[in-house]
Amino acid sequence: MSRFVAVTAVRDFEGRVRQAIAGALHGELQTLNPEVLSGGPDDVFKQLNGAPPEVLILGPGVTAEAALKLATVFDLQYPEISLLLVAEPSPDLVLKAMHSGIRDVVTPEIEVNDLRVLLERACLAAASRRRGMGPAAEPDQDRGRVIAVMSPKGGVGKTTVATNLAIGLGKVAPMSVVLVDLDLQFGDVASGLQLEPEHSITEAVHGAASQDSMVLKAFLTVHPAGIYALCAPRTPSESDYITADHVSRLLNQLASEFKYVVVDTAPGLGEHVLATLELATDGVWVCGMDVPSVRGLRKCFTVLKELQLLPQGRHTVLNFADRKSGLSVQDVEATIGVPIDAVVPRSRTLPYSTNRGIPVLQSTSRDSATKGLKKLVDRFDPQWVSSNHNKLHRRVVVS
Repeated sequence: MSRFVAVTAVRDFEGRVRQAIAGALHGELQTLNPEVLSGGPDDVFKQLNGAPPEVLILGPGVTAEAALKLATVFDLQYPEISLLLVAEPSPDLVLKAMHSGIRDVVTPEIEVNDLRVLLERACLAAASRRRGMGPAAEPDQDRGRVIAVMSPKGGVGKTTVATNLAIGLGKVAPMSVVLVDLDLQFGDVASGLQLEPEHSITEAVHGAASQDSMVLKAFLTVHPAGIYALCAPRTPSESDYITADHVSRLLNQLASEFKYVVVDTAPGLGEHVLATLELATDGVWVCGMDVPSVRGLRKCFTVLKELQLLPQGRHTVLNFADRKSGLSVQDVEATIGVPIDAVVPRSRTLPYSTNRGIPVLQSTSRDSATKGLKKLVDRFDPQWVSSNHNKLHRRVVVS
């Protein structure tokens, strides 16, 4: 079957679609001549190889009248197919396209990278519609893992760990990972991933996005490494308009759509962090190799045990590890009362990559810090866990 079908006779545009699909999206592209639109959906499907596609691209070279007429029929008979119209957008055309069931109207000069993002979102929309049309699922069936990345104190590299974890999981499950910046006042996920988001979490928790997961996805920012990000508010004052209930609803929505939801929380145990822990399947605690950080983590574990908010999955990361610090891994473990699961040694590569906005797990750099972060990612890879279950809490060493 062809996952993508383009109705166009413009070879340059067809070539850009093939470039957008190659290496990033699974599935094949089939091209049909615009003359096929003179019939109807049945005539179109006679030209296809097998089942209906996920994405149908109308144009360029297709008249707006013919495209809108066909789209109206498709929207009624095959609502699971995402329809894209390639034409010069105008307010009148966009409005008519929306009424006809077309998802997006884009200019014929669209760049390959922008086209790739558009097709990724169209595929996600098609998948969501198919799930909605199928039989009701059992509660929590196929629900994604919510991974809260936490630290009681700032300055321990929590965001660096969160961004690298998300990038690493993107290789395990491409386009099935979303990173949420829940440090609502001073979040750095956007700069850590070199993103310039059009939307933020503020818009995602209000209005239509809070009620419709399809609308919510429009507020996510796509990263070239194959993950999505929902970035922090543009100004600290916006955090006043985001409540714990907003956070709970948001994470529930994302967990129903993505395999992994990585949440970069704010330091401490504020209301947004506690709301995240109520839904988290996993907690990743990041600790520096210094006495204040270690003692802070011990207090954090004590409080969370009393509140019964420790997630079932527990992963402890020792960051900035250095044998010359005066502490050992055994000292840290004895103080916090749990094993250290991953060690990220002090490294020159890590701060350099953070300043560039390119996580080390996205680049080709190889050092001890990269190995430590890769070990953390492995703990969430079902294939690795199934074959290394006895290594989940094996004692680590600082090299």
